[in-house]
Amino acid sequence: MLMVVLGFSAWGLTQVETLPSTKEGPGPTQPPPRSDRDKEAGDSSSRDTRIDISPPKDDAKNHPTSSADPDGENEGDAASDVQEFHPWDPHRAAKDLEVGDYYFKRRNYKGALERYKDALIYKENDAMANFRLGQTYEKMKQPEEAVAHYEAYLKILPHGTLSEEAQKGIARLKK
Repeated sequence: MLMVVLGFSAWGLTQVETLPSTKEGPGPTQPPPRSDRDKEAGDSSSRDTRIDISPPKDDAKNHPTSSADPDGENEGDAASDVQEFHPWDPHRAAKDLEVGDYYFKRRNYKGALERYKDALIYKENDAMANFRLGQTYEKMKQPEEAVAHYEAYLKILPHGTLSEEAQKGIARLKK
């Protein structure tokens, strides 16, 4: 076992790329490049190309309802142009779908329902999450919600691979 470890260590050392050297030996270590300017507080490398981002004059008069805080909740805070935040993480949504499928196969419909809902948080208008929610609500005997999610699937993918099954589910639940 020790021989195997030593063999791999020797092999690893030979795989390291070396810098080119001259007849005198390796070159001197050079310091990283630095700006020759004096570093002043607030000094920017783009100080010569500043762009005026102030609002146009009469902007508040022309657009009285467009404030940074329409509800007035954060009075006194710095103005923000972000009105709402939707997390976007398609990888996490895919993982939520995978875990939801696991719960669904085990007939843990409450767990599956929550994971499919989480998938829609991280990827709005996900066709598969809507279809799976329709199936889960159908199993949980909640036909109104099931129909709504089957219809959402058909709105996103009207000719998708599961569109016939979604249409059958809607017809079955609307009886």
